[in-house]
Amino acid sequence: MLVSTKEVEVRYAETDQMGVVYHANYLVWMELGRTQLINDLGFSYAGMESEGIISPVIDIQISYKKPLKYGQYAVVKTWIEHYDGLRVIYGYEILTPEGDISVNATSSHVCVKKDTFRPIQIRKHYPDWHEAYEKAKKQK
Repeated sequence: MLVSTKEVEVRYAETDQMGVVYHANYLVWMELGRTQLINDLGFSYAGMESEGIISPVIDIQISYKKPLKYGQYAVVKTWIEHYDGLRVIYGYEILTPEGDISVNATSSHVCVKKDTFRPIQIRKHYPDWHEAYEKAKKQK
């Protein structure tokens, strides 16, 4: 299983009145992690979009464990939790500088045609991505 790592600096604008990272910003960091994983696999999400294919989020599950604060660095770990040729579930751990888990999460996605939002089969339309995802996904 491939686990991609992306370091993120916590910026002041990402914190709330309590001085901790506002909860929605973790979703942005998850996107950074997904993009890094796709790049690590040798592909480009922007390239897919230029071909008229997008990958909307269809479900998010997130559990907040320990807050992060301004001035700290977070480490976003991302992997393919499940892949079946149509749907992808990415797994995430966002860690504090001490290595403690700040967030556990998953996001589910499908690929669709941008103009119609009709789903496509990744294995059929992007066989190279399909093969790479099969090799990189979490083994059971």
